[in-house]
Amino acid sequence: MESILELEHVSYAYHSPEGETPALVDLSFHVDQGDFVAVIGPSGCGKSTLLSIIAGLLKPEHGTVRIHGKSLEKNSINIGYMLQKDYLLEWRSIYKNILLGLEIQHALTKETKQYANELLHLYGLSQFKNSKPSELSGGMRQRAALIRTLVLNPDFLLLDEPFSALDYQTRLNVGDDIGQIIKKEKKTALLVTHDLSEAISLANKIIILTKRPARINKVLCLSFDPQNDTPLHRRNTPEFKTYFNTLWEALNKND
Repeated sequence: MESILELEHVSYAYHSPEGETPALVDLSFHVDQGDFVAVIGPSGCGKSTLLSIIAGLLKPEHGTVRIHGKSLEKNSINIGYMLQKDYLLEWRSIYKNILLGLEIQHALTKETKQYANELLHLYGLSQFKNSKPSELSGGMRQRAALIRTLVLNPDFLLLDEPFSALDYQTRLNVGDDIGQIIKKEKKTALLVTHDLSEAISLANKIIILTKRPARINKVLCLSFDPQNDTPLHRRNTPEFKTYFNTLWEALNKND
């Protein structure tokens, strides 16, 4: 299977007048086409730094990041980045918020507008297209934020704890919604989360990082019955508890 993302021996450190603070050390892994990979680790271990490097916002001090076999500098891949907050603009309607990225990229056409409307209809927000963000629930806002990302037709999705601001029940429902949307749209995704249950319910592979400076502790590949394989259904399977205990043990050994 083709690898969309490859990291080889990637290291990064933050520098200040007080000295150097290593964040990532010698990370190597790959993400294949169609993968949903979750990255977990102790708080402050460098998970968001890793996403920033993959997105090209930071340059690794050592090592190589390749997408479709090419370095980031030579690549024109369209990466979608979904953050912890939805960052919907209150003075724009939901529809106008969804079109914002297309406007910035000068890609607003009859076809892309039609695609935006199709996504709104498909994922249950068409009746709220003229509403302001404050008129929607937290879960609906996150769905709108994902549609805003998907309408750009990204090759690869980076998800930086996108459900962390939601209450537990909403988080479960939205995680299920967004997991199924990503699967239905056949997107490749890399999720950073501190929630072990969330990682197991969404991913097919989990990368466990050590405490800062982050190294790879363990890579866990998940396998569930493909029939009715949804995030909520996974939580009720016998495998779920086994995977949870494996992750918990790996993280505690890390301490």
